[in-house]
Amino acid sequence: MKILILTNYANGLWLFRKELLMAFMEDGHEVLVSVPPDENVDKLRSLQCKGRTAKIIETPFERRGNNPVRDFGLFLKYTGMLRRDKPDVVLTYTIKPNLYGGLACRMRRIPYLCNITGLGTAIENGGVLSKILLKFYRMSTRKAQRVFFQNTKNRDFMKRHGVAVDNSMMLPGSGVNLKEHPFRKYPSEREGINLLAVIRIMKDKGIEEYLEAAIIMKHRDSRLRFWLAGEYEQETKEQYEPVIRELEQCGAVRYLGHLDNVAEVMAQSHIIVHPSYHEGLSNVLLEAAACGRPVLASSINGCIETFREGKSGYSFEKESVDSLLDAIERIAQLPEAQRRHMGEKGRAWVEKHFDRNIVIEAYRNELAGLRNHEIR
Repeated sequence: MKILILTNYANGLWLFRKELLMAFMEDGHEVLVSVPPDENVDKLRSLQCKGRTAKIIETPFERRGNNPVRDFGLFLKYTGMLRRDKPDVVLTYTIKPNLYGGLACRMRRIPYLCNITGLGTAIENGGVLSKILLKFYRMSTRKAQRVFFQNTKNRDFMKRHGVAVDNSMMLPGSGVNLKEHPFRKYPSEREGINLLAVIRIMKDKGIEEYLEAAIIMKHRDSRLRFWLAGEYEQETKEQYEPVIRELEQCGAVRYLGHLDNVAEVMAQSHIIVHPSYHEGLSNVLLEAAACGRPVLASSINGCIETFREGKSGYSFEKESVDSLLDAIERIAQLPEAQRRHMGEKGRAWVEKHFDRNIVIEAYRNELAGLRNHEIR
């Protein structure tokens, strides 16, 4: 079977779905990946299983732009790709591949599976743009064999608006590779307590609340050290880079930049903080729990599923510095042994509910059922 994957970011596919690609190749399928070109594409080219490699189709497009002319160009690229490569099934991830790729598959009558990894602010904030996108989603997903969701709030919201009413299914996010992310011994706190945020540096990921909390806690509790890992979004770099540089100079924040191996830094951390405004299902929190670290996270769907309140982490209100500060002080007041124990409980939780193999088997089952699928 020839499987075409449409996505918007090579590194996301590498970090969270390379095992799925390997499973497809192990099963004897031919794998093609359409992705915008960047420095991460070579990682996907390096994947190999049973002498098979994935064919990369570099497909430039703006991940966050809203230019309808350029986006229509993406639809034409996908349509031409389907005509040229003749895949047996298409897998789509993230908003634009879901919308334009799904619609192209529907028009070409090619079986396809969509994965709605998150709704995004354009839909969640309501208004005219939200109505347009929801109508587009109804068209693009209607003939999908399956539309995967990563949290029940997103699924229920979309179903209320007529999206994926009869073909939806839940997945435990992207799952977590428990071998690649083994339990790590909790480090000593003799030299301080390291809090780590692994986020793209943009407002919707809670960067402003995290930085403000770091400034305030620097004067309240000298034990706490605030680390930050993640890359700048092109459109926000000019806004946040000078601020973060200044906070580094005064010792409020340690900025680690973009990391290919976040697990090594998580292993040196004591608490993982995730102040995001919206998530499909947070890979950062899954990896933090797999590592054996307690978490502080926004009280939103996509985060709260990954830990047990008071057992392996604490939640706080999104967009609220005061609520985040309360959560930080609450966990900082615990004995070191209790923080360590919370991390152990987090590991047990993801082992039971979020093994990445669950996701792989869901896709395998959908491919096996393709013979009985008819696009009406």
